[in-house]
Amino acid sequence: MTTFEAPPSPLSQTFDVVIIGGGAAGLSAAVVLGRARRSVIVIDGGEPRNAPAAGVHSFLTRDGVSPAELIRLGQDEARSYGAEFLAGQAVDSQRSPAGFTVTLDNGRAVSARRLLVATGLVDELPDVAGLSERWGVDVLHCPYCHGWEVRDQAIGILGTGPLSVHQALLFRQWSSNVTLFLHGAMLDATGAISEKHGPTEAEWEQLAARGIKVVIGPVASLDVQDDTLGGVRLTSGHLIPLQALVVAPTFTARTAFLAGLDLAPVAHPMGVGTHLDSDETGRVLSGGSVVPGVWTAGNATNLMAQVVVSAAAGLGAATAINADLIMADVSAAVDAYRSPFSADAEARNSSTVLGDRRHGVSPTLAPGSGPAVSAEDVPSSDVPTEDVPTGDVPSSDVPSSDVPSRAGHTR
Repeated sequence: MTTFEAPPSPLSQTFDVVIIGGGAAGLSAAVVLGRARRSVIVIDGGEPRNAPAAGVHSFLTRDGVSPAELIRLGQDEARSYGAEFLAGQAVDSQRSPAGFTVTLDNGRAVSARRLLVATGLVDELPDVAGLSERWGVDVLHCPYCHGWEVRDQAIGILGTGPLSVHQALLFRQWSSNVTLFLHGAMLDATGAISEKHGPTEAEWEQLAARGIKVVIGPVASLDVQDDTLGGVRLTSGHLIPLQALVVAPTFTARTAFLAGLDLAPVAHPMGVGTHLDSDETGRVLSGGSVVPGVWTAGNATNLMAQVVVSAAAGLGAATAINADLIMADVSAAVDAYRSPFSADAEARNSSTVLGDRRHGVSPTLAPGSGPAVSAEDVPSSDVPTEDVPTGDVPSSDVPSSDVPSRAGHTR
């Protein structure tokens, strides 16, 4: 697990973008925004979803790299473009005059103009004894992530719903030894095959045609020997030898910290969990309407995205955020251009044009606190001496008000 060191001082800066989540999507966005010369901070709890996996696959030039190493490489790249990192879990987010304030579980707060949610999801696994301990090792769910590694092995499919038949047909591509275990919703209360959620007539035919075996469960537990999956044990006590077990988790987007923005995940159209609704650019949607200033990328919105797809989504969201910030900056510049004679504008112009030659008390010095002005500080051109005969104008005849004081000038 990757750890971060929190900055020692309070975060008073308002960043251009705060990214919640330091996985592939968040890190990719941080690199792109950093290269766009945006100030970026990434908040991450150091608990990547794919941490149990031995390696990341189907990622061009990075196939087999460990999840921890991929994160380390991504952090180094992001830091090289100025991105900052803060360890912790986001627990709240609110709108603020600057844009957003995100509060962490340690009480620290981060201010930013835009918010990118890249927190990923949580895999809620079926309640089978020993299953969670083998998750990411020999309990799997994605054939494109792990199919090659279990090719030609004895693969079981834990059938918990209608999509389980689809899973069995998918993994048949990687092995001819596939068994579908009817479990959970695929069985009714009596333990018989559910008429509603069991295989349809067409699916029974497909399973038979592909040589996929079907076992009526339910499954009680996993049999593990010497840190290796040996099979699954049914509630009847019967042990079925296996080398890998495929499950269908419920995917739940990590979004609890968005409650302060009145945002919540919605049911995924495929019925596999919840996600943040978003448009094609990553803008978060609520009730079909765009939520200003909030984007999302990766598994928080696309539950099926693999690592490389999440990284690409982070890039896309980052370009959209930068474009939005550019237009905000342009709008502010136009407003200033149309109203050039404000007090602030005059002060800026004076400072730019005159520098330290401008009239008045220096803004960095309190009245009376600056250095005294001596005769050597007064240029001879300012007070002519040779053209004024000393005897023509007695000093006592010159009112003091006629001699301009130089106390108000700074050099």
